[in-house]
Amino acid sequence: MEPTQSFSVEERAQKKRFEEFYERSLTPVMRTIGNQVCGCDYGGNSWTTHAEADDVIERLKLRSGLRLLDLGAGSGWPGLYTAQKTECDVVLVDLPENGLNIALSRAVTDGIEDHVTASVADASTLPFPDHCFDAISHSDLLCCLLRKRAVLETCRRVIRPDGRMVFTVISVSPGLSATDRCRGIKNGPEFIECETDYTTLLAQTDWTIEACEDVTGTFEASYRRQIVADEQNHDELCTLIGSANLTDRMQMWRSKLSAISDGLLRREIFLAVPARV
Repeated sequence: MEPTQSFSVEERAQKKRFEEFYERSLTPVMRTIGNQVCGCDYGGNSWTTHAEADDVIERLKLRSGLRLLDLGAGSGWPGLYTAQKTECDVVLVDLPENGLNIALSRAVTDGIEDHVTASVADASTLPFPDHCFDAISHSDLLCCLLRKRAVLETCRRVIRPDGRMVFTVISVSPGLSATDRCRGIKNGPEFIECETDYTTLLAQTDWTIEACEDVTGTFEASYRRQIVADEQNHDELCTLIGSANLTDRMQMWRSKLSAISDGLLRREIFLAVPARV
């Protein structure tokens, strides 16, 4: 059942697009493209590559017996992979229920269903007790949500005092002209605009940053692989989504890549821990 919180028209439209995306994600061509771009075939991969997923696991220091909250989990990447590799227990959270159902089916196929649960929930109002997770991860989630501060606040509430949170996020580069900033916003995720920079926002929500790394270079490389993969799978994609939609898709990828290459967008990975009182 969908959470009772009121969502804007734009948020509901976004949720519907994700639902449609997850329905397509199981097709052979989308799995092939996912492997070419990110090295995995789980469907909704965000821009998290296989190497980046391994890096997140290392930063979170996960192992058997620990409990991970994976927000914006989609169809299971990289949460399921993390559970499989570390034997931690993962709770997948997202709003599109069909994505989570795909993930749960994949967990059974991979033989890790005992380590995986899922919850249809809004990341800004998590339905969990205080201090019940050892670790939290989310991939390019905050830039796709309006209530960024509320997400970080509720994550702070549910994490244990010695817990760790690792996330990637796409943002508009600082110091741009008004024209370049508008172009960056246009080519970024739907809700990329943020009230302040993430370093400040984390401090304001009682997090301490242990590490922050700019990964825009690998982000740009993923976009280049995306364009090549779409071109190599042109006929299958055309059958799946239609020639007009494929043309629009390719134009979108090239426009976004141009914005990244021109320095208008950046992608960062943060490791944060609860601030000490």
